[in-house]
Amino acid sequence: MKNLNMKMDQFFDRLDKRWRSLPKHRQHRITLCCFIGYLLLTALAIYKIGQDGGRPENNIVTRHIQNPALKTKQAVTPIQDSLQNIFKNRNHERE
Repeated sequence: MKNLNMKMDQFFDRLDKRWRSLPKHRQHRITLCCFIGYLLLTALAIYKIGQDGGRPENNIVTRHIQNPALKTKQAVTPIQDSLQNIFKNRNHERE
């Protein structure tokens, strides 16, 4: 675990050094492009949700959720309360 943390720290330090070595105008341009891409994806997602939700033929049906365990016809062992089964862990007891 220490090795993984050390490698991740080294990776992020190298990445930070590369970012700081870029000129300020280049950093600004990259940040602006990422923000515009994020903004476009958000706008497209909101448009798609509005387009799908605005159609009158979309009817949302709400009903109760059926328990899949009750749908089976097989005689499965009855569901028992787990609080009734108390298992002791003998590893942590006094001798």
